[in-house]
Amino acid sequence: MFNVCPLCGEYRVDKIVLPDGPYAVCPVCEYRHRFVRLPLFVVTGASGTGKTTTCLAAATSAKDFVVMESDILWGDEFNQSETDYRRYRELWLRVCKNISQAGKPVILCGSCIPLQFESCVERRYFSAIHYLALVCDDETLASRLRSRPAWRRTSDDEYIARHVEFNRWLKQNAHSTEPPMTLLD
Repeated sequence: MFNVCPLCGEYRVDKIVLPDGPYAVCPVCEYRHRFVRLPLFVVTGASGTGKTTTCLAAATSAKDFVVMESDILWGDEFNQSETDYRRYRELWLRVCKNISQAGKPVILCGSCIPLQFESCVERRYFSAIHYLALVCDDETLASRLRSRPAWRRTSDDEYIARHVEFNRWLKQNAHSTEPPMTLLD
């Protein structure tokens, strides 16, 4: 709904954002649409670090936020590593932007790194994106992944190695991403 101009009816993601107001300006007819520009909060981490558990707890205790699990929209059509999952990230920013128009910021839970959102066209509609990366030690992570139900398919050695590697990457690089991620072990 937000990407459709109320004046000319054009669908444009690339509206110009003016901080006063703030306004989203249609690049076709220059209509200035006032909108709510809130921060977005992203909880990231390797599979098995506690993202879902943390977000479930936040959803039951934080009434001033809308908590969303990004896996609910995942499908094979988004499995495009060659684009760094750009369509999937844009979709989530669009969903969060529209939810934010009700005046509540979103906590989005899912594995990602800042570059995947910061480079998106839809990023312009948020005042900031704050990243919290959950991490744990390698042995705990491997144990958690192995103990999950079989339907989750997280117990094979290759899967575990990929997520241990991502967990280590977060620990080593969280401070140098743009913006930096806050780590929580």
